[in-house]
Amino acid sequence: MNLKIKFLLGIILAIVFSCAKNPFTGKSTMALVPNSQIFPSAFQQYGQFLSENKVIKGTAEAKKIELIGMKIKTASERWLNANGHADYLDGYEWEYNLVDSKELNAWCMPGGKIVFYTGILPVCKDDGGIAAVMGHEVAHALANHGQQRMSAGLLQQVGAVGTQVAVGNKDPQTQALIMQAYGVGSQVGGMLPFSRSHESEADKIGLTLMAIAGYDPINAVRVWERMSALSSGQAPPEILSTHPSNQTRINELTALIPQAKAEAAKFGVTFK
Repeated sequence: MNLKIKFLLGIILAIVFSCAKNPFTGKSTMALVPNSQIFPSAFQQYGQFLSENKVIKGTAEAKKIELIGMKIKTASERWLNANGHADYLDGYEWEYNLVDSKELNAWCMPGGKIVFYTGILPVCKDDGGIAAVMGHEVAHALANHGQQRMSAGLLQQVGAVGTQVAVGNKDPQTQALIMQAYGVGSQVGGMLPFSRSHESEADKIGLTLMAIAGYDPINAVRVWERMSALSSGQAPPEILSTHPSNQTRINELTALIPQAKAEAAKFGVTFK
């Protein structure tokens, strides 16, 4: 049997037996690479990043990032405990750092390693805004989006191998055109929508977590309104982006606010 075909069959079997249901999304998702392998690598990369950048410690803003991060993490623990998933966070090592950078960004690595750039703080504006961004980043870790992206990348490679096998009897020029079409098609029709769906999932989960932590979820809408005002419409078409458009996020978050408040109410948290 051709080695490439054996490779394809092996990956297909791995996909069949490696799907795991995520408690936050309720979906069965690909887990071709286990967190036991991903987390140590992520933690090492996080430590290296911190060593190479200016980490701000001891300031009021740095302390606020850590405090709000811990509140969002606690909210996730409360939700997991209440829904019968008390051991879900085994292996997570939460850490929150403020890094000096003009970038309007924050990010989270698998296992709970979070960075806020100072540049996004004016967009956050206040504690509620920080909680909205923090909830979103924590949600990426809780939904295992890093693991899913790695699995999807492997699947994209499998598709490329399969396509190459299928067109192996064609002339080189035709093969090149078909492989180029596969590359563009799998990116625009597969990987980018996959990434946008992750952003929407993180928005939804993060909205609930910030509400359980006691922050009014309307703050998430306000953050994206401010972000939209800053962008002045200068953004790629949504179909070519890894993220939903600002307006899409505003609309989706606004529609999700009643649901987030209802979930928070189960934990005794209410909003006027």
